[in-house]
Amino acid sequence: MSENDKIKASDLFVQALVAEGVDHIFAVPGEENLDMLESLRKSPIKLVLTRHEQGAGFMAATYGRLTNKAGVCMATLGPGATNLATPAAYAHLGGMPLIMITGQKPIKKSKQGQFQIIDVVGLFDPICKMSKQIVHGNTIPSLVREAFRLSEEERPGAVLLELPEDIAAEDCTAGVMTPHKRHYAGPNDVALEEAVTLIKAAKMPLILIGAGANRQNVREAMCDLVHTTRIPFFDTQMGKGVVDERSSLFLGTAALSSGDYLHCAIERADLIINIGHDVIEKPPFFMEQGGKKVIHVNYKSAKVDQVYFPQSEIIGDLAASVTALKNKLAGEVKFDRSYFDKVKLAIDEHLEEGADDNRFPIIPQRFVADIRKVMGEKDIIALDNGMYKLWFARNYKAYQPNTVLLDNALATMGAGLPSGMMAAMLNPDRRVMAICGDGGFMMNSQELETAIRLGLNLVITVLNDNSYGMIRWKQASSGFADWGLEFNNPDFVKYAESYGATGHRVTSAEDIIATYEKAFSTGGVHLVELPVDYSENQKVLIDELAAKVCLI
Repeated sequence: MSENDKIKASDLFVQALVAEGVDHIFAVPGEENLDMLESLRKSPIKLVLTRHEQGAGFMAATYGRLTNKAGVCMATLGPGATNLATPAAYAHLGGMPLIMITGQKPIKKSKQGQFQIIDVVGLFDPICKMSKQIVHGNTIPSLVREAFRLSEEERPGAVLLELPEDIAAEDCTAGVMTPHKRHYAGPNDVALEEAVTLIKAAKMPLILIGAGANRQNVREAMCDLVHTTRIPFFDTQMGKGVVDERSSLFLGTAALSSGDYLHCAIERADLIINIGHDVIEKPPFFMEQGGKKVIHVNYKSAKVDQVYFPQSEIIGDLAASVTALKNKLAGEVKFDRSYFDKVKLAIDEHLEEGADDNRFPIIPQRFVADIRKVMGEKDIIALDNGMYKLWFARNYKAYQPNTVLLDNALATMGAGLPSGMMAAMLNPDRRVMAICGDGGFMMNSQELETAIRLGLNLVITVLNDNSYGMIRWKQASSGFADWGLEFNNPDFVKYAESYGATGHRVTSAEDIIATYEKAFSTGGVHLVELPVDYSENQKVLIDELAAKVCLI
């Protein structure tokens, strides 16, 4: 581009975003973003205005999670930028590609002194793969290209670009860069042979499927490996659905840290084939020196930790690595499966307990079972963070990848509703349900207005126990008095109606399925309040499991 073909920097920025395939930006703009806002107005990119920066960040991160393309959000300087800190950490730990664009006062000359100015770039650096201030318009194309490259490559994460007012408004002469497709290297033959030797020598191997395997191209390879070798598998909370959990080889999801039936199988196993999991997601087992062996299969080498130090690693494109491992094993692996079969039977029987219990308020086993009946094979539930997340992770079987959206890395509250909204935007042909506790829902409940304005078909479940239920459970399990964690709630039906949504309050366990069917068949945004009884938390997840587990 010549001097005669100058372009405004904010226009160049938006052109660079278009070149990357960006179709939406989620934002709460401020005055420092006005040049960007005007450039977006003239572009094909759709602006999704949210009611809080967290809503914009969580929606953009979930866009990245579901598409494998970086979601983009925008906020102003100071408090606007700091409100993106939690979504940044959510994407950083959860492995979700996210680009954040923040504004800033002019850096060449400003009449406002230090008003609202903090070191946003420095603040975000520890929770981003890259955090940069743009100091010249001509650097925009290369910085945008680098931001998307870093954000999307394994392991995905967050990137922040700060665009000061004066830089956004200046003229520049650079042109946009064209992205190219990324290809990962295949696995090493020596590493594959080493892994095959360990697997064939194992007497009780298990496969663990983690969040890293929840990618669009990995499911087929994983299903082939599991069902060809006949090695039983379990998954982490964020690995749910990579292989259909209705499989006879599925032993369960590692929802509790220890003491569940699944951990009996993990403790007896002499080899764990760990596919797509790392210690950022809460570890489902704890390695000890001289204990079981672990094969790490992932895009990148293992981050060594006190509880994770694999003895063998297969590094490279995950689908290619899994396929190559399956081919090297060349058929079913011979070992004694009898104990795992007993564990499988005990788990399946246990998960049926309480599924038809009519008590009211409703116990977790019942509402999880009924929601599973309402949701189809490819339908999506998006969970906030709370006690119910453990019940859904344990009791709700996922049939397809990314149909159970939860966060077990940062494990933040407040993400469930925006995550469900994004899933509904991307999948208008599926049923989508956001499931929130009363505590987490109220942290970003204002996004109800955004959901209605966007014309989404979305059902929101609010599980009402008038308290921070998970912390009460931890309090009880630690032997402390039940104190300090209860609160009052609004009338959720009227609250939903005040935004223009349809509110429902379930008054008996028998009403659950009919209420949801009515909401989904009607369309639009519906909020369903379910009064819940969490007394089963202590009884089932601590007392009963402690009495029975590993006596199989």
